[in-house]
Amino acid sequence: MKQMHLAAHFPGVNSTTVWADPRSRSQIDFTSFEHLARTAERGKFDFFFLAEGLRLREHNGRIHDLDVVGRPESLTVLNALAAVTERLGLAATVNATFNEPYELARRLATLDHLSAGRAAWNVVTSSDAFTGENFRRGGYLDRADRYTRAAEFVSTARELWDSWSPDGTSRPFAHSGRHFEISGEFTVPRSPQGHPVVIQAGDSDEGREFAASTADVIFTRHGTLEAGRAFYADVKARLAKYGRQPDDLRIMPGVTVVVGDTDADAEQDAAEIRRLQVSPQNAILSLEQVWGRDLSSYDPDGPLPAVDPDPGSSIVQGRVRVADPLGVAAKWRALSESKGLSIRETVIESTVRQSFIGSPETVAADLEKFVATDAADGFILVPHLTPGGLDDFVDRVVPLLQERGAFRSEYTGSTLRSHLGLAEPVWKG
Repeated sequence: MKQMHLAAHFPGVNSTTVWADPRSRSQIDFTSFEHLARTAERGKFDFFFLAEGLRLREHNGRIHDLDVVGRPESLTVLNALAAVTERLGLAATVNATFNEPYELARRLATLDHLSAGRAAWNVVTSSDAFTGENFRRGGYLDRADRYTRAAEFVSTARELWDSWSPDGTSRPFAHSGRHFEISGEFTVPRSPQGHPVVIQAGDSDEGREFAASTADVIFTRHGTLEAGRAFYADVKARLAKYGRQPDDLRIMPGVTVVVGDTDADAEQDAAEIRRLQVSPQNAILSLEQVWGRDLSSYDPDGPLPAVDPDPGSSIVQGRVRVADPLGVAAKWRALSESKGLSIRETVIESTVRQSFIGSPETVAADLEKFVATDAADGFILVPHLTPGGLDDFVDRVVPLLQERGAFRSEYTGSTLRSHLGLAEPVWKG
């Protein structure tokens, strides 16, 4: 049976997290990170995954208060978690646009040593000048250049990691390229995995190509089994041109899970969670992100605006813009009119992520079906509660997956590469 891979995403941005729930705790206190990481390790998950925010996002000139206003630096948190976990992989999102290869390669190699081979780097890019204002370089990169820089960044980091041989011998490095020209000696010996695992987050054509050429894992999202199969087939088919095999890249969509005693109980709980995630205030903010206009005078329980979106709006800063606001607005209007939905109801129905909802038996069977039919190699779970949102899944679903033979009962290796079934990279001395 094809084995499933599982990872845990620490919640805290967008409208996924339900901060109004009394069980929700701090997004910055170390005990929150520790709780979720220990739960993931108890469930024998492959890795624990942290997102990154390099600037507080703004909405209509104000800090977007439905986001986390303040998020600690990922690698610092993961180095601390390395001391309270033993097998769980530790993945940090770090931007390839606003960092430098030598510094980041050193920090990642350090985490790989301190964790005994459990480090991973989720490579993201940014062409956002608003975020770039926090850095000396600013947002100078055109969108077309961001993946070019990221590809050279990853390649350069690997050159640095390979500047130490497996037997502990170092040699000078020199790299001369379009974006980086560096030389010297790398200070950290070759780490237990050789190279930390590289993850790519993105669904665009550029992102798929970058993942096929460079990544070990791609973090994606898709809404249906059919869409998952299409994405899976497309990305896996791109690997051959880079001399890679299908098993060299793991495809792991981000998903939400709601578990109940019965399917009906879970559906009821999921509907309530979604209403809490899309509060009246959040419904209007979500609408404004598409329309690019101040819609604060609109009733969230009323109809969608008759006015068209403003494609050139800058009402939202620091967030990925809607690629086709006029097209999205047209779809939302059609949905609203066909079902008689209000603004809030339209947002709830239009922005729901792929979710697995049901009894433990139903969720386990559905997850297994996605993996068995090549819609995914596994999943990155995004809970709606910080930090206890993973508890039910680990306690009630994981044992069933283990009984079905779809997921490990024990770790069989000590490194993240071993969990993912990835070979250690060949040293290029």
